Amino acid sequence: MKLYRYICILMMWACATSCITNKNLVYLQKTQEKEGFIEVNQSSSPYRIQTNDILSITIKALDQRLVEMFSPTTAGGQVQQSQQALYFSGFTVDDHGNINIPVLGNLNVLGYTVEEVKNEVEKKLLDEYFKNEARLFVNVKLAGLRYTVNGEIGSPGTNVLFQDKVNIMEAIANSGDITITGNRKEVQVIRKLPQGFETHYIDLTSSKAFDSPVFYIQPNDYIYIKPLRQKSWGTGKTGVETIGAIVSAMSLIATTIFLTKNL
Repeated sequence: MKLYRYICILMMWACATSCITNKNLVYLQKTQEKEGFIEVNQSSSPYRIQTNDILSITIKALDQRLVEMFSPTTAGGQVQQSQQALYFSGFTVDDHGNINIPVLGNLNVLGYTVEEVKNEVEKKLLDEYFKNEARLFVNVKLAGLRYTVNGEIGSPGTNVLFQDKVNIMEAIANSGDITITGNRKEVQVIRKLPQGFETHYIDLTSSKAFDSPVFYIQPNDYIYIKPLRQKSWGTGKTGVETIGAIVSAMSLIATTIFLTKNL
């Protein structure tokens, strides 16, 4: 009778501690203070260009023939926009922070925003080659937002999204979502900065995630999804799996005791 009681207590304890509850799985749960409308903080500082970034620079004018020599290789009059084409035709920031633009030569862009690079290119063209009457139009963009996701994620690896702004929810969804054994409450984001690396943690189960400085990801971010303790315990992700694992373990113990007594 005592053994039966211990088994029942053990089963209840294991179910309570090893099952993954809804609170660990549901994203952006509202707090009592933030019921209803939630204002998203979008005042994060603009991205500063780093070494090995690739920039796409397009230069246009009233007479397009005048600016063709400043543009990367084109196909059929259009700049190729595929990821592979941008790798070869875009402007890569070298280890010294420079990009090399045809005719214009080296331009240091390390630590600049894309808007500041646009202004620098436009100023250099107007100072050295054109007048305002040429009606120059310069467009500078990062050649895709590259990030890496690893750990308890459906499709780990490096991805590139061709968007100006991407939040961490979109990045995770694009990588196959966090697995059921992934820790959504302590997602680690390692951010590369010109001066080094910075580590942040974000709780994706709380609506307070909107206020995090890493809710909107930046190029070269590394996102790591830690496993929950239940994965290492191996008792099961749901109550049914846990009970099945415990019953199997109890059966093994009972069989061992029975065989031992009969030896």
